Parts: sequence; C-alpha cells; structure tokens
Amino acid sequence: MFSLQAFIVVAYGLGSLSGSKAQTILSDPGVAGPPVEIVHLYYDEWPTGIAVSASGRKFSNYPPALDPTDLKYTVAELNSNNTETPYPSLEINSPPGGRINYTTTPPTGANYQNYFIGVQSVVVDPADRLWVLDTGRAATPNGTMVPAAYGGPKLVGINLQDNSIIKTIIFSPTAAPSTSYLNDIRFDLTPSLTPSGQGVAYITDSSSEGTNALITVDLGSGAAWRHLVNIPAVEATEGFVPTIWGQPVYSNGTTGQPISNVNFGADGIALSADGATLYFSTTGGRRLYAVPTARLRDDGPNSEVLARASQVYLTGKGLTDGMESDSQDNIYMGNIEDNSISIYTPATGLLSTFVRDPRFSWTDTMSVAADGYLYFTENQLWRGAAYNGGVDKRVKPYVLFRVKLPGNGTKVTQPAP
Repeated sequence: MFSLQAFIVVAYGLGSLSGSKAQTILSDPGVAGPPVEIVHLYYDEWPTGIAVSASGRKFSNYPPALDPTDLKYTVAELNSNNTETPYPSLEINSPPGGRINYTTTPPTGANYQNYFIGVQSVVVDPADRLWVLDTGRAATPNGTMVPAAYGGPKLVGINLQDNSIIKTIIFSPTAAPSTSYLNDIRFDLTPSLTPSGQGVAYITDSSSEGTNALITVDLGSGAAWRHLVNIPAVEATEGFVPTIWGQPVYSNGTTGQPISNVNFGADGIALSADGATLYFSTTGGRRLYAVPTARLRDDGPNSEVLARASQVYLTGKGLTDGMESDSQDNIYMGNIEDNSISIYTPATGLLSTFVRDPRFSWTDTMSVAADGYLYFTENQLWRGAAYNGGVDKRVKPYVLFRVKLPGNGTKVTQPAP
C-alpha cells in the first residue's frame, strides 16, 4: 500500500519525514534593481499622470472619465505633506454646471475651452513648461463615459514661472473625434520641424470605443492630424486577458459573464533622445512598436500610406501603460504583469528588467526628471469596479515612487522656441 509519507517523499523530494532536513525550494525573490523610494501618497483622488519640473515641483492629474469619484479637481500640484492643491487654480478645475452637459442627448462632456473637463495627462516639456492634455470626457455616476464635445479636447500650456496659461490648442473633431481618448503626449521643440518654429507634440489616442491613432500637433499653428489610424499596432489585441498578481483580469459585461475588457489602444509613448523615433504601445496587448517621427509630421496626400509602411514591430513585452525615455536613449516601460519596469535598448534591440517590486500595483505614468530619477505612479487601476464585477477593491493610498536612472541618465532638455 502506498503511504502518505512515501507520496510526500516521491513528490517533493523531502527524504524521510523523521530523519532528513527538508530541502530549500527556490522561490521568486520578488524584487530586483535599484532602491525604490516613496515620494508621495495619494489619499484623496485617484491619479494617473505625474510631471516633475526642473525645480522639483510635481503635478498629477485625476481623470473623471475613468473614475467618476474624481470630482473636486482634475489637475493638482503635489504638496510635501501628501496633500494636493488644485492647479493652476480651483476655478479652472471647476467648469460651471459641471463636467457633463446633461442637456444633450446623450449627455456629452462640457464644451468649455477655458476650463479643464477630464485631464488624462500632464507633462513638463523640454523647456520646463507644463502641458495639460484634456480628453474633454467624464463619466456619469454609474461609470458611463460620455463622448466629448468640441471645446473639451484640448492642450493647455502653462508657464511654471508665474503659473499663467501661455497657450490653448482646441482640437477639431477631425483630430479628436467625440469618442477619442487623448492619453499621453511627448514634445520636440526643435524650431526647424515646422514652419511655425514652435516644435511639435505627439499624442496617443487610446479610445476603447472609438478609433485609435497617433496624433501630431504643430504647437505654433495649433494644426493637428492623425496617422496610423486603426491599424493593428495601435489597437487593442482582440481577446487580450492580462494576469496581474496571479489573477486574470476581466470585466463583467451586460450578461454578467466575464469578458476581456483591458482594451485600451495606443497609450504608452516615448520619444528617442534625438527626436527621430517615436515608440508606442497599447494597453491591450504586449507588443512594442516604433515609427519615424518624420512620417508623423508629414500631413501630405500620401502621408498615411507612408506612415503605415514605416511603422515597425520591435519586441514582445508584458502589459504596459505608461512609457518614458531619457538622455541615454533608454526606453522605460511598465511591465504590470511582472510587477516591474523594463528597459528597451534601441542599440541592441534587447529588453531587460530595470526594477521590480511587489508593491507595484499598476505602473500608470512615468516622468524622467532633471534630478536623474524616474518618477512613476502606482494606482491599482485593475482593482477598480470595472474589473471586479462592480466592486471597487482599490485601497488608498495610491503611490508615487521614484528610482535613480542608470548611467547618469536625465531628462532631455531644449530651449523654449
């Protein structure tokens, strides 16, 4: 007869239960890379973005389209005592009548050009100016994201020396359709790139219900156009189901049955140190792509065909939300399924682990700062109600971390045009 003791010895190689010492079983250490520092704890609203100025000022945004409880402000400056102050003022964060226009059928985002509606990203550009990317969208109390109205989707530039608004670019419905979701943005201020001499910005449209694309903006003229529209590189992978903290992540559809719903399109974005290449990824798949920025700046009659022909698949990776780059041309990407941040090295085409920590809960947005650190938010997005049968499993505080960059990397800077 096969005894329980014999079964344990055979199956686990433990030797005699009475005589030998159990062997040490190799296990995942859970951590890797340089030390990770906590910078800020978010006890109030749910954050996505982080931007760090040359002087060390820090800004975050809180998108009401993804969390209807983000009601008090959608952009704030971070204080040293784990509190936030609406930025640049409470007024601009408080649209008259609210963020949603309920007089339309169906309701739409408010169309105020001079107020923030639903900000998804804040970025400090190479000239140390803060830019606010407004989707123009918000969610009703039951979590339904309303479409944008003209005047809502916009890009707002702020002078950090006096906190004044220096430019507002209102996107046309062609550049930002009502179901677009303007997600993240990068800047190249080289004067020769456009006739206006003010440089350009590149934006990802991660919409889960509209069209996906990369958007190019002339910062001088305000003109904006879309490229790589609805090709596989910018769309979520059909049926994509990530595994985070050992759990497959689904959403409950109208039938109440689990369905795949991590379906954000082009989301993460990073610009090479020389500005010649844009790297991007969806938050609905595990693939990294690149495209020459010259093809994105071209808005001629054949430009879309040429842009599609020039985009390339680079490597497989884990699930990524935000991306970033530094002066050493390292490309940083969250690997949410591995509790880590990866580095892609363009010179070798290799992907490696930079830092890993079990406290990483959903690496959302990254910001390389002049102090030589990579800042990034961890916000538990996958534990929200949309992915847990209507039950919000997030636990405050959300966290802003930082980690020292390798090889004396720092932020790429350029003079203001």
